[in-house]
Amino acid sequence: MDAEFWLAKWDRNEIGFHAQHPHDGLVQYFPTVCVPPGCHVFVPLCGKTLDIHWLVKKGYTVSGVELSRRAVEQLFDELEIQPVISSLTTDVTVFEGDGLRIFVADIFALTPSMLGQVDAVYDRAALVALPAASRAEYAQLLVGLSQCATQFLICVEYDQIKLSGPPFAVMESDVEHYYARYYSIKSISRYPVANGIKGKVPGYEHIWLLKPSEVRS
Repeated sequence: MDAEFWLAKWDRNEIGFHAQHPHDGLVQYFPTVCVPPGCHVFVPLCGKTLDIHWLVKKGYTVSGVELSRRAVEQLFDELEIQPVISSLTTDVTVFEGDGLRIFVADIFALTPSMLGQVDAVYDRAALVALPAASRAEYAQLLVGLSQCATQFLICVEYDQIKLSGPPFAVMESDVEHYYARYYSIKSISRYPVANGIKGKVPGYEHIWLLKPSEVRS
């Protein structure tokens, strides 16, 4: 993962990827097909997404991880939560308050003991933010960190030849490659992206529900 690329984006306030409303799929499907309010949801590579606002207001306990301290400070400011800030290691700082906990760190610096028990992973912008060379390692890490918790995964699909990411195209075959060993994989919804990917090429958003398999090898 290119940490400097994303940190520079936040430092220059180049955050066109930051949506101005909670994701429609989260609002429509998450509480019924994934886990109900009250559960602990982990949001990897979270930025200051308004999806976290929605999850917190619905009564979920939320943990996230984000490289940019600036993004995390803005998230807590916008939620009007005064965080308690502490350093877990030289590489991991945590902001906590009112059912929200965000680690300022590279996700590869986290451990399962730091994160604790997770009921569900909400991955809207993490897998698609990573180039193909990094995704398998990330997926394996996420399985371990969350102890194979249920995942609500949102991917984008488009012709990668016509446009470079991020967001990167993650096709059905990719999801199966990364996760079929651990999960049963179910398509929840697939629909065209309004105005295309970055307004340039046609594409689809695809919502997946990943449930832990009873038998893993």
